[in-house]
Amino acid sequence: METCNKEKGNKNKRIWKKPGAAFLLALFLGLTAIGTASCGQPPQDAAEEQPPEPEQTEEPAGMEEAEPEEEPQETAEEVPGQTGELQSLIDMGVPIPEKEVDFEELRENVNEDIYAWIYIPDSKIDYPIVQHPIDNFYYLNYNLDGSYGYPGCIYTERYNRKDFADPLTVVYGHNMKNGTMFAGLHDYEDIEYFREHPYVYVYTPEKLYVYEIFASHEYGNEHLLYNHDYAVKSEFRKYVDSILELRSMNSNRAEDVEVTEDSHILVLSTCMANKPDNRYLVQGVLLNED
Repeated sequence: METCNKEKGNKNKRIWKKPGAAFLLALFLGLTAIGTASCGQPPQDAAEEQPPEPEQTEEPAGMEEAEPEEEPQETAEEVPGQTGELQSLIDMGVPIPEKEVDFEELRENVNEDIYAWIYIPDSKIDYPIVQHPIDNFYYLNYNLDGSYGYPGCIYTERYNRKDFADPLTVVYGHNMKNGTMFAGLHDYEDIEYFREHPYVYVYTPEKLYVYEIFASHEYGNEHLLYNHDYAVKSEFRKYVDSILELRSMNSNRAEDVEVTEDSHILVLSTCMANKPDNRYLVQGVLLNED
């Protein structure tokens, strides 16, 4: 299904501890009182039945004499994902944000379904990613604290694994009137913004995934995952070719970004305020492949 859905802080460095978790809950509770621009509906060919849409609100010690132990030499703390693959990106000129995410704290104090975090610098897109274990539609209509209504969550469906190893991973978010959630994706309609904000960072407990945006464009209501098996090379190649061949007034392409049938693509999807049957997609290719 496709759904609709700029925040800086201390030079992009945020560490989630308990106060941060409490803030996030407060933030999302507050946002439920703010309406959306125009929420997309799941495609008719999705396997599950869509739940009713939420009501629109106004604005969605050791032994004695023992030999002393040799003190270990200090080493730099290892950060998940900060390996040679990221150093190679730095050498290429790709900026790596000074950002940490405490997933243990988030799962314990915010929501146990949080498994990743998405961040686009110089934007409001700085959110946890969730996936419900049973219901693909749940986080379309429910918030991180379990309350019903907008803004919902940034989420993936069970068609996608949580390790971002699928050829195509689709992340959904509402297009909120106040610019939160995935409303910022529409900034990529502007070619200058597209060129100046080329990277998407996805944090997991194990790794930092860095994607380079190669396309932003309008799309129909077809479910990208339900209708296709991208594990089949020919099917995935067909999809890649269709995106690379896009030429329209409402699309942007980075011609110098290489995308092949062996690539891993991240698709960010939100709805369009004046075209409820269409979606706006921002697509990035994974740079730090294993």
